[in-house]
Amino acid sequence: MTQRLFTPFALGQTPLKNRIVMAPLTRSRAIGNQPNDLMREYYTQRAGAGLVITEGTATAADGLGYARIPGLFTDEQARGWGDVARSVQAQGSHLFIQLMHTGRIGHPANLPQGGELIAPSAIAAAGEIWTDTAGMQPHAVPKAATADDLVRLRNDHVRAAGLAVANGVDGVELHAANGYLLGQFLNPRSNQRTDGYGGSAANRLRFVLEVVDATIAAIGKARVGIRLSPFNPFNDLESGFEGEREQFLALVGELAKRDIGYIHLAGGSVAGELLGQTRAIFPGTIIINGGYDAARAEADLAAGLVDLVSFGRPFISNPDLPERLRTGAPIADLDPATLYTPGAAGYTDYPRLDEAEALLAD
Repeated sequence: MTQRLFTPFALGQTPLKNRIVMAPLTRSRAIGNQPNDLMREYYTQRAGAGLVITEGTATAADGLGYARIPGLFTDEQARGWGDVARSVQAQGSHLFIQLMHTGRIGHPANLPQGGELIAPSAIAAAGEIWTDTAGMQPHAVPKAATADDLVRLRNDHVRAAGLAVANGVDGVELHAANGYLLGQFLNPRSNQRTDGYGGSAANRLRFVLEVVDATIAAIGKARVGIRLSPFNPFNDLESGFEGEREQFLALVGELAKRDIGYIHLAGGSVAGELLGQTRAIFPGTIIINGGYDAARAEADLAAGLVDLVSFGRPFISNPDLPERLRTGAPIADLDPATLYTPGAAGYTDYPRLDEAEALLAD
């Protein structure tokens, strides 16, 4: 029987060798917010996936809410990502960079000196965040974005996308999931604006669609994907607010009109009937994510509900995950203590299956 996961797929003009996607995973190894050789090694190890999507990458200095996350707003950062892209592409894979602005999720201690958190509204997120200088700290109250700020924030995404493509990256994924800036505009807990960007579902969609349109104009629709996670309370969002389902489907419809490269549905937030509705509205490429194994991935691919399946946590501890999925080999567990620590430990030192077997044989 054909293993659909391992059949080629055309993502616009980007030919993928299989339907396995490495999902974006924050790993906090970008010292000075600069993509580096260790990161290049990490992504190259995992280039058995047809498509590799990078960790969330800040479009501006005020989007660096977490410690040691990479940016894409300087020429040096762009060159670093270009090195990563070329190394991944040399393995027959392709690289999209996830563009992320953390919005209200962050703390000034994680920003460059003088940096200020910015968000749809001046409402702090509940909870705490790690800082390298002061340990765990409460999320700070962000500045509410002015009209001029919105123009700048949109243009920051466009500039980052342009820098990526100019340096050989295959495309970008706009991060509108998991409670970061674009997702904050979609949710009434974090967006309590009274202008044209808040108060109604259509208004809450406006900024996201402006960013999509401007990015398409800069690099072309086939190079633009977006990640969405409706009904996800992560980062202090309201899950199941009145009209959320209808708002999500309206957004999918607008994205279908624009014929973007793909929609990436995160963390099992869209399943069952809602996934079927999404498929009916959006005929383009759908990537699904959320605790998939090979059997479940094959089932959804066979049903035509999705086109690609992304795997997150299993890719951390299994650099050769596609081969393990193909052969049914065991999936190694990750070390949670090293998920976000600096250095190679728990990052590039996870063995491939053949390496692990050789160690056991010794």
